[in-house]
Amino acid sequence: MKINQTVLKEFILVGFSVYPHAQTFLFVVFFCLYLLTLTGNLTIMSLTWVDRHLHTPMYLFLGALSFSETCYTLTIIPRMLADLLAKKRSISVIGCALQMYFFLGLGGTHCILLTLMGYDRFLAICNPLRYPLLMTNMACGKLVVSAWAAGFFISVTEIALIFRGSFCSPNLVEHFFCHMRAIVRLSCLDSELTEFIVTAISVSGLMGTFLLIILTYIFILSTVLKIPSAEGKQKAFSTCASHLTVVIIHFGFASIVYLKPEASGGDDTVIAVPYTVLTPFLSPLIFSLRNKDMKNAFRKALGKTHFLNKQSWIMEDYENIHN
Repeated sequence: MKINQTVLKEFILVGFSVYPHAQTFLFVVFFCLYLLTLTGNLTIMSLTWVDRHLHTPMYLFLGALSFSETCYTLTIIPRMLADLLAKKRSISVIGCALQMYFFLGLGGTHCILLTLMGYDRFLAICNPLRYPLLMTNMACGKLVVSAWAAGFFISVTEIALIFRGSFCSPNLVEHFFCHMRAIVRLSCLDSELTEFIVTAISVSGLMGTFLLIILTYIFILSTVLKIPSAEGKQKAFSTCASHLTVVIIHFGFASIVYLKPEASGGDDTVIAVPYTVLTPFLSPLIFSLRNKDMKNAFRKALGKTHFLNKQSWIMEDYENIHN
C-alpha cells in the first residue's frame, strides 16, 4: 500500500519534455514518418480492395494487417504529436484506460495476424494441393475476426487488472503514452504483483505467437530444402522473405520493450519509439517493395488513373472546340 492516498483523476504524460530543445525537431520527424506510414498502409488496403488479383488469403491477411497497423498508430502517434507542441500534457484516467485498451488490443491482434500469415505460407508451401481447400477467403475472414477477438480479449483482461483500483500521486507518467508499466507503478494497490501479472500475460502472448511462427518456418525450411530445383527454392523463399523480415523487426523491438529487466535502467520513452513509430513505418515499406504482385497492382492503378485523366482532358478539349 502506498503512503500518499490522493486519488487521481488525470495523469501528466512526461513524454519527451525531458528533451525541451528537441521538441520541434521530434515533431517534424515523427509527423513525416506518420504521414508515410499512413500512406503506405492506405495504399496496401486500397490495392487489396480494388485489384481482383490480390483477392487471395495472403493479401487479405496483408490488408487486415495494414488496417490493424493504421488503427494502432492512430491510437498513439496523433496524441504524441499534439503533446510535443502542447504545454499541458494531461490525460484523464478514463482516456488513459481507453488508449491502453486499444494499444494492447491492436498490438495483440498484430502479433496474431503475423502468426496467421506464417501459417498461410506454411500451408501454401508444405501442403500446396490441400491449400485451396483449407485456406479459402471465408476461412481467412474467420481467422482475421478470431485474431481481433483474441487480441482484445487479452487487452480487456490486462485493463481490468490495471484499473481495478485507484491511483495515488504523484500523477507523472514517465512515458509519451499510457504504457502499462508506467501506469501500474501509480496504482494504490500492490503494483509489483499487478505489474508482474500483466507483464507475464503480455510476454506469454508475445513469445507464444513468435514461437508458433518459428515452428512454421522450421517446417517451411525443411520442405523447401527438399525442392530439387534452385529456381523452386528461390521462389518459395521469396514468398516468405517480406513476412519474415517484418516478423524479425516487430518481435525484435517488442522484446526490447517487454523483456527489458526493471533493474537494467534506460529511458523507456526512447526504447518504445522503434516499436510504436519505426515498426509501423517499415512494415508497409517492406511488404510493398519486396512484392511483385503489389508493385504490379500499383503500376496498374497508376496507369488506369493516367488513362482516365487523359480521357477527361480529351473530352474537355472536344467540348471547348465545339463550343
